[in-house]
Amino acid sequence: MALDQSFAGRTYPPTPAYEVGREKIREFAEAVGDTHPAYVDREAARALGHADVIAPPTFVFSITYRAAGVVVQDPQLGLDYSRVVHGDQKFRYVRPVRAGDRLTVTSTIESIKSLAGNDVLDIRGDVHDEAGELVVTAVTKLVARAAEEA
Repeated sequence: MALDQSFAGRTYPPTPAYEVGREKIREFAEAVGDTHPAYVDREAARALGHADVIAPPTFVFSITYRAAGVVVQDPQLGLDYSRVVHGDQKFRYVRPVRAGDRLTVTSTIESIKSLAGNDVLDIRGDVHDEAGELVVTAVTKLVARAAEEA
């Protein structure tokens, strides 16, 4: 059954604050194989004009993914997550994520489309710092594959 397209535009409450830690940044950079010194060395980050280490660009996915979970688990939306594959991911940065940031994410369903029996859902995660300033916007595209015919 196709998802209700009237959910497009629905915004969910912000997540509790997530405090970005230096060690989490280091672990993430190591896991993705990114050896840029600004991710692990405070002095290298300062030499680039940052107050502390910064996170690799895809680090924020770990935060926005959790926030998008509230959307996909919304029983009124009716998404069968067992049929979902990750279609695409985009980030639009205002500034880098830094160690010590306390970030919240507000998720909005940007669009819902039905293509060849598949539902395509775009979820925007607006990531704000403690001062309420936008840090980054992440857009996640999920594809709910059509149920197989019996």
